[in-house]
Amino acid sequence: MSPIVAPNTIDFISHSERQTIRLGARLAPFLQPGDVLALTGELGTGKTRWVQGVCQGLDVTGIVNSPTFTLVNEYRGRLPVYHIDLYRLAGAAEALTFGLDDYLYGDGVTLIEWAERAADFLPDNYLSVELHHLEETRRRVVLRPHGDRFLSLLNDYKKAVFTR
Repeated sequence: MSPIVAPNTIDFISHSERQTIRLGARLAPFLQPGDVLALTGELGTGKTRWVQGVCQGLDVTGIVNSPTFTLVNEYRGRLPVYHIDLYRLAGAAEALTFGLDDYLYGDGVTLIEWAERAADFLPDNYLSVELHHLEETRRRVVLRPHGDRFLSLLNDYKKAVFTR
């Protein structure tokens, strides 16, 4: 796997669900309390698989699935994980009604599926994880840092995962 690297961005192809999970897991050691990952992409592009990988890398045990109807699942691992799914929200303002701010500025790692639905409320520092459907099993994954914290994290991740 070799990424197409633009300045301050990682752009690569995942060839399977297992690889998407593995790449999410390899990001987990770089995460800290208060970190936010904003996942975007159409249905079936692998957002939940990425979250499962991050949770695996944070030593979460048990089933990790998308909280489409409950909006938030909380998991315990090396760090608390807040898995948010905004798919069913009618509008951005609705995101605030369930306490989104508490999760964004909490003591755990916040992973938001359909993050574009609350883009106005995201903190200044977050990592954008964009997933795009290419073929049956292939996905394009683009990581974009927002803020200095994630610029540094992304550079460390790039060195650890994509250079040998």
